[in-house]
Amino acid sequence: MLDEIKERAAATTEILGFIVSVDGSRLTAVMAKTMGETATALSVGNLVRVSGAESQVYGVVSRVWSPDPERPVDSIRPRFEIDLIGELQASPRHGMPARFQRGVAFYPRLGSKVVLAGAADFALVYAKPEAPTIRVGTVHKTGGVPAHLLTNSLLGKHFAILGTTGSGKSCTVVSILRAVLDSHANGHMILLDPHNEYGEAFDQRAEVIRPRDLRLPFWLMNLEEAMAVLVPADAERQDIEGRILKHGIMHARAAFAKNWGGSTRDLTVDTPSPYYLEDLTDYIQREMGRLDKADGSVPYRSLLNRIESLSADPRLAFMFPITLVEDNLASIMAQILRIPVRGKPITIVDLSGVPSDVVDVCVSILCRIIFDFAVWSDPADRVPLLLVCEEAHRYVPQEESTAFGPTRRAVSRIAKEGRKYGLGLCLVTQRPSELSQSALSQCNTIISMRLANQVDQAHVTRALPDSMGGLIAALPALHTQEAVVVGEGVSVPMRLRFSDLAPDHRPRSASAEFSASWQSEVAD
Repeated sequence: MLDEIKERAAATTEILGFIVSVDGSRLTAVMAKTMGETATALSVGNLVRVSGAESQVYGVVSRVWSPDPERPVDSIRPRFEIDLIGELQASPRHGMPARFQRGVAFYPRLGSKVVLAGAADFALVYAKPEAPTIRVGTVHKTGGVPAHLLTNSLLGKHFAILGTTGSGKSCTVVSILRAVLDSHANGHMILLDPHNEYGEAFDQRAEVIRPRDLRLPFWLMNLEEAMAVLVPADAERQDIEGRILKHGIMHARAAFAKNWGGSTRDLTVDTPSPYYLEDLTDYIQREMGRLDKADGSVPYRSLLNRIESLSADPRLAFMFPITLVEDNLASIMAQILRIPVRGKPITIVDLSGVPSDVVDVCVSILCRIIFDFAVWSDPADRVPLLLVCEEAHRYVPQEESTAFGPTRRAVSRIAKEGRKYGLGLCLVTQRPSELSQSALSQCNTIISMRLANQVDQAHVTRALPDSMGGLIAALPALHTQEAVVVGEGVSVPMRLRFSDLAPDHRPRSASAEFSASWQSEVAD
């Protein structure tokens, strides 16, 4: 039953070392020969195979050291640690080949032989899974073995892409999304783009919504969002103005519903039902003219001035349209969610031109209506969605005091509950330490690129679903385009290099070339 395993063990003639310690998911071994006697190269990141009585165990070398630093290197037998990743067990079914599987059931014994993995081992351990996958690059130190991500586990159980600026993080986002779209032409993705990086990275497959094309009318805002836009946070009369605004919005929603023959029985101030801005301002003016008001006219005038100022701002035409209000929620959702797809399976919402004082409100509205759509869809007809949040630390920061409350709650709710309703989430950030630990821990797959900051490394380590100390220790030394991937989205934790993107598929995130630009005069 173990004939195949024994044949594989016999295929490698040189023994690399012997196990001297077994500790949970980590093994310690001593080299079989001194550094001067062996011709076998050993370094951190090597895949090794450990012979056992019941199985062949595989692991990655995470540390190599000398037990006696005072002696010459050639005369010592180094020690090395191995992080276990899985094993090759004989199949319980007669005649079926042994297969590699993640995790270890049969630990090797002390004295078990360690050999360096070869091409056959790479093909076995990093084989393309039977489940749907996407190819994104090659596995580190395997001579070009393809690296695959599990499509359903990656998208359906949330994932995070982390990495310092310049590590290739934005290109990684494009690589993964393009790989998904290449095999899923009828996808439904929404990418929040705060810096206008991704607009041209997906050819003609992206519906790019810029501020001039964006439609998020004021009536979509709930009370908390409306207060953030219409009532300054530092206003001394914030409570008073908030109360006036609440009654005014409720009055305006009810008036619109009555005019169009609708019911007001279940109407609330947060219901995303249309209303006329004029009905709101008329209500405020009428209340301001009453003689029995205890708060004076100042809070009413402040609200009216703010509404007039914002509705006249051309930058906010997407929020305060000139045309008459109408119930176009269906068309708004169809544009954002790509239903129907019509050859453009991804929506890129360009937030770079949205005024900074309302951008958080826009993100809050988008996340909230996307989640509500997923929740209230008929399970039989539910359309799986993927929401990609660039600069995620801006929306779900670790410190609640630095966040816009509605946005933080909307994204956090998607992180905690979205997978139940077919709503996947991708968090992208270069500052993991500033990202909510709770939101990051909901991501079952972590794709971490180079992280030089120790605080960021510690933050990521706490959220990892796998104990792979050797891979995590490599984070500061990763090259551009390299990443450590652990979690449900890969069949086995791995270090990989993402495939090169064509120049016209790269996001616009490259740094300015000062040395070239400053060589000539700018005349205009």
